[in-house]
Order: sequence, then structure tokens, then C-alpha cells
Amino acid sequence: MNDLSQLSTSAKGRSLLPSPEQRERLRRKRTLRDNASRYGIGAAGIGVVIALGMIFVYLFSEVMPLFKSAQVSTEQTYAIPGVAGSETLEHLTIDRHDTLGASFTDTGRITFFELEGGAIRSSFEMPRPDDAAQSAFATGFATTGAFAYGYDNGEISLGQVEYAITYPDNQRHIEPQLTFPLGEAPLPLDEAGRAIRVLGLQLGDRGIYAAAELEDGSLTVTSFERRENIMTGEVSIEQTTAELPGFDGRARQILIDNRFRHLYVSDDGGAIHHYDIGNLRAPEYRGAVRVTEEGGVAKMALLNGTVSIIAGTTDGQVRQYFPVRDAQNQYDLTHIRDFARYEAPITHIEAEYTRRGFLVGDARGNLGIHHATAGADVFDAPKTEGPLARIAISPVNSLALLVDESQRLQVASVSNRHPDISISSLWQKVWYEGSSEPRYVWQSSAGGDEFEPKMSLVPLTLGTLKAAFYAMLFATPLALMGAIYTAYFMSPKLRGKVKPTIEVMEALPTVILGFLAGLWLAPFVENRLPAVFSLLLMMPIAMLAFAYLWSRLPTALRTRVPDGWEAVLLIPVIVLVGWACVTASPHVEILFFDGSLRQWLTDNGINYDQRNALVVGIAMGFAVIPTIFSIAEDAVFNVPKHLTQGSLALGATRWQTVVGVVLPTASVGMFSAVMMGFGRAVGETMIVLMATGNSPIMNFNIFEGMRTLSANIAVEMTEAAVGSSHFRVLFLAALVLLAMTFVVNTLAEIIRQRLRKRYGNL
Repeated sequence: MNDLSQLSTSAKGRSLLPSPEQRERLRRKRTLRDNASRYGIGAAGIGVVIALGMIFVYLFSEVMPLFKSAQVSTEQTYAIPGVAGSETLEHLTIDRHDTLGASFTDTGRITFFELEGGAIRSSFEMPRPDDAAQSAFATGFATTGAFAYGYDNGEISLGQVEYAITYPDNQRHIEPQLTFPLGEAPLPLDEAGRAIRVLGLQLGDRGIYAAAELEDGSLTVTSFERRENIMTGEVSIEQTTAELPGFDGRARQILIDNRFRHLYVSDDGGAIHHYDIGNLRAPEYRGAVRVTEEGGVAKMALLNGTVSIIAGTTDGQVRQYFPVRDAQNQYDLTHIRDFARYEAPITHIEAEYTRRGFLVGDARGNLGIHHATAGADVFDAPKTEGPLARIAISPVNSLALLVDESQRLQVASVSNRHPDISISSLWQKVWYEGSSEPRYVWQSSAGGDEFEPKMSLVPLTLGTLKAAFYAMLFATPLALMGAIYTAYFMSPKLRGKVKPTIEVMEALPTVILGFLAGLWLAPFVENRLPAVFSLLLMMPIAMLAFAYLWSRLPTALRTRVPDGWEAVLLIPVIVLVGWACVTASPHVEILFFDGSLRQWLTDNGINYDQRNALVVGIAMGFAVIPTIFSIAEDAVFNVPKHLTQGSLALGATRWQTVVGVVLPTASVGMFSAVMMGFGRAVGETMIVLMATGNSPIMNFNIFEGMRTLSANIAVEMTEAAVGSSHFRVLFLAALVLLAMTFVVNTLAEIIRQRLRKRYGNL
């Protein structure tokens, strides 16, 4: 005991060991620090999970309105203003500010009324020929505001609705006007004075076209061109008339596209007849398509752009058609898609002004809203007790007028923000107008309202995978092999220089890599394609040949190079082979490819773009290599020494030890490195933005570019209108990108855990 007490005290009588009170105080401090670390790290981890969850929640909040169903709510009901009991309503319109409505009767009266309450604002009478009765009515596409009355003496009266907007006392005032593009006097459509039975009308940049079926069943089409003499101011109307080939049966409706190329006539036998009127002097009958076998074509309507026809039948079918170019460069009317079938005959079809959407009414009073591009049925509900006789939709798609058989008018609010987006339009092939077949296309905007947006995410997703694939194809072998050699074979001193140098590469801004790839690497690769392929082939051969020659040198000579420094000797070989391949490139092209490898590829059906996946793979590969190399090198270097030393002691060579011991043990870390590099490649933006050409194409051709999800978001987000379908689809693209990385990382973690469990006992 005396010895122990002497050991616990110093020569001066002070204790060398902490006192019990001091030990208890130190224990409390250590416990406090442990708890602070444990709870702090836990809170940080939970914060990361919450932040990730909030990102998902925010993206979902922006995306979910895309798939929200349409809503139609009746706000007011009253008798149609301006329509007497003995009159028939021919047409209804709404102004773009949802303030005024207009009713057109068979007597030629146009009445403008307040949508709020139905008070009449003004009324106009169309000029009509003396002793003539109205026999037909037609409208141009809704955006033109044009309409025409046909009479039983072969004449027509053409009018156009316009709205003058003024701001007295800073209050908007809308004044409706009735104008006459061809003058107020009725114009003869048939010189023989035969009654017009069915009338078709269209206005376009090239003039005005009117077509009619006359009382004897003949078909005629007339173009009107207004000419004004600059000197005298005299206005003249030039008419060109052509007779169209007839068909068996009588016409029900006539439609003309606004390019004056195609004319369509529905008959009472369930068919639509197609005429090519591009050359009015020699119109051509292109044939007929059978819409239904059990009834007739009740109604037709042209969609925005006047390319597609929506046909509704007496047996409740709703179908879309448009002309498709054949191998002989001729257009044939083709059935594209069907929509939800109604249980009663179709009574009216009304197209939206600026979208490929349309409204359908049937004889049971059901209202349906559909969209052609999305192939979607977005709304279906009964709105009237009897047949739904007439429908009008506002230019901004926020208000609808519904008329039943008793001439009662419903004013209904419409909420239908994104009918053009559906699961099928995003992820399946869509048959777009002007295409010969269904395709995957991304083309979100163009110069006019007639453009049909094409927002398939498939080309962008494929482009993302394509860019990541070629980047990983370039980076993975170099990074992993470099990591193995650096960690296991290289001398510590050389490793201390190489590893930090490669890791510093990761700090290089990707915008610099993209800039160099787009402005220097892409032209270099294009002008020296043989050199690129020669390098891929000759560089490994040269390195293996040098290694073989090195192994055959005398031992005394090889020992002069310190162990682990052999890689330095490869630098001159790499430089020499690279210089030789680049120098020989023009001669190789002259000898084997008629002077241009790029032209040779084009002649053999392989497209070559200057900014392509090859350039992206090289440039993005250099951005990914540091990530993979650093993690993989640490994993290999941290393999326990007793494992490698034991393997060598049992007689294995260094390479046998690497293959049998080091790689299985380090496989978990190496796999994690590859997955981290893949995640970096998937999310890369600036390199693919500057070095790919940004073309959303559907192939894995290494000589063509691509457009990735991230690059597309960077390019188009600043141009997208907030809250628009385009805007929300870009958020959906971000959600898809996030989901892709989340799924890949989850699978990687599962595989990593299995590898750790398998090799954890080594």
C-alpha cells in the first residue's frame, strides 16, 4: 500500500493521477460532448432528409396541376339575347375579355350582349339580296371572326366581327363592330343563280375561299381577292371559280384549311371526301375515308392550325383525321385517333382558339372536353336536360356558352389549364400534325399560335442516359485502372504528387470544360477523326509493347529505375504516339477515305454532327474522372496490409494479389466511386449544353448530339411563362432527373451493402 501511495504522488507531494472529483468532471464533459456530437449529427442527418423531402414536395406541387381534371361550372342561365321564337340560332361567339357574347340568327341579325346578365349592347343586320332567302351559313376558323350567309339565289354575304377597345376614365370599354372584307354588297357564288345548300368559308393570308354544294348537288369552290388601285383608290374583287368532282350522296358540311390546300366534304353516308385545291385551276379529288358504318357524320370542326379535322357521328363516335404525305409526296386524309365514345348522336363540336382542344355536345345534353395532341378526354358531364345544340368557348378558354334545344343559354366558367399534357403525350409516341407516323419529339415552342407543342420527355431522358453512358465509357476504365496502379503499384512519393493533381482537376469549372469542348475539341475531332480512332487503338498497343520491352531489359538496367516510378517512362511514349496519330491523320484520310472520313461516314448513311456524343464523352469524362479516381484510390489504398502481405507470402504475384485480394476487398468502394461518377454525369449541365448541339434526337449514335434533361431545363426555364404547361413540364423534367438519381443511388446502396456483406470477412 505504501508503494502504491508513493506512485500516486509526486516528489513534492502532488498527485500524478486525477482525483475522483476530477475524473467525474472529465467523465461528465466527455458524456456531454458525446451526446452533443450524437444528437448534432443526427439532427444534421434528419435535416438533410427533410430538405430532400421538401425538394420533392415542391416539385410535386408544381407538377400536379398538369394532371388536374377540367371543371365546368354554370354561373348564369337566361334566354339567348337577340333570338326570337321563330328564329334559329346559327352561331355563338365570345370576345377575348369574356365580356361580350354574340348571337347569329338565320335571319341575318347579329346581336352583341353582355355576358353578365344578358343585356343587349348592339345589333346589326347583314345586307341580303332582294327577294332572296337565307339557305346556308358558314364560319371561318374562330380566330378570323369571319362568317357568311348563303342565299337561294347563289349569292353570299361575308362579314367579320371585330372589337374596338378604348379606355375612357381608365376603364376598358369594348365596342363591337361589323366589318365587310369584300364590301357590303352580296357577291355571286354561282352565276346561274342556283340555291346554296351547304356553305364552307375560310380566311387566310392569301385571301378568302368559299365553297358550296348547290341545289342540284354540284360542288364549287371560289377564291376572292380584293384589289385596290393605288392611283384611283378604286376597289375591285377578283373571283376564281372551279367545279369540284362530285360523289354519290349529298353534302352535310364543308371545311377549308387556311392555306387553301385541302377541302373536306362530309356526306350523309358516313364518309368525308378530300379534295386538293392547291391549284384552283385543276382541283383534284383525293378520295374518301369512311368515318362510321352505322350512321352519318353529324358534325365536323377544324382544330387550331386548320390541319386536323374532328368528326362526330350520329352513333356517338369522335375521331381525328389529318392529311399525311405518302411516298409520292401526295396528301391523303388519314385516321389518327379516337376519343371517348358518347351514348347519343353528336350535336356540336367547337374547337379552342389557340390549342388543339375541342368541346363536344351530344343529344343527351352531355358536354365533353378533349385534347387532340394529348389524346386525352379531360371532362365529361351532363349539362342540359335535352340535346346540347350549340357551344361557344372564349379565346382564353375560361368561359363557355351552352345552348339547349329550348334556346336557354348557360354561361359556364371553365377551368382547364393543361389539357395538352398527359402520360401518353409525355412517354408514348404521338402522331403529330405533319408527321408521317407517330414519333417521340421535344419541340416546346415556335413563332405562332398555330404551332402544336411537342413535349415528349423520352428524347430528353434518352439523351441524359446517352451522355452519361459515353462519359462513363471513357472515364471508368481510366479512373479505376489509374486508381489501382496509383494505390498499389506507385511509389509513395510519386503517389503524393499524382493523387492531389488529379483531385485538383475536380475543382476545374465545368463551364470551362464545356467551352473548350465546344470551341476547340469539337473542331479538332471533326478535322482529325482518324487520329481519334488511331489513339483509341494505338495507345493501348504502344503501352503494352513498351511494357513487354521493359520486361525484357536486363535486370541491372531495370533496377536503376526505382520501384513504383516505371509509369513516368510512359510519358514520352504517350506523347510520341499521340503526335504520330495526329500527324498521320490527313494521310490516312487521303489513302482510305477519299480525303474526308466525315464525308465517308455521311455517304455510308452515318450522320456526323460536329458537336456529338464523342466530344461530350471525352469532355465530361475528364470532369468525372477525378470523382471516380479519388474514391476508388482510397478504397484500394485502405485494403488491410496483412491481406496483401499474406497473399504475397503464400507465393502470389503482385497482379494475382490485386485480382484475388485487393479488388474483392475494395469492390465496395470502387462500386461507390462508379455510382458517384454516374450521378455526376447524369446531372451535368454546362458541358452537355455547350458541346452537344442540344438536339433532342432519338438514337445512341456516337457521332450525333443529344439534349439532356438538365441542359433542357437550363435553356428553356428562362423562356417559359410562369404557370404554363411548358413551365410545369420543365419542373416535371427536374423531378424525373431527381427520381433517376434517387433510384440509381438506392440500387447502388443495395448492391454496395451486399458486396460489403460478402467481402466484409476478408
